[in-house]
Amino acid sequence: MRYWLGVVSKEHVLKGVAGNFAQVCHGKKGPLSKMKKGDWLIYYSPGDKMGESNLKAFTAIGKISDDEIFQFKMALNFIPFRRKIDYLGGYLELPLSTIKSRLELCKESSWGYKLRRGLIELSESDFALIKKAMEQ
Repeated sequence: MRYWLGVVSKEHVLKGVAGNFAQVCHGKKGPLSKMKKGDWLIYYSPGDKMGESNLKAFTAIGKISDDEIFQFKMALNFIPFRRKIDYLGGYLELPLSTIKSRLELCKESSWGYKLRRGLIELSESDFALIKKAMEQ
């Protein structure tokens, strides 16, 4: 089992939660291929909308439900790749600032730069810390 952090605007996260799908890195297949059934995904949203940085919060958490990667036609020239995911209900949006000092991820000098990849692996301890904080 592995733990992932997807960097996606809150607006797009909410679409995924409503449709029970995960989509990262502007719909690229490669990052989704790293995830397997049973892996966990937490979304971090820099902003409410793509390109904004007004939020900086963890916004959803879920478990990958199968090993299938599929495409979905959103527009004539945009057919992104997705994965099915079971999102957990009852979890609160969590501002990064409330736990930043305790995350292994944020202790690295280049942690902010790593987020630009769109999908990074989390340590089990960071995952557990974020998940527990989102439960409250």
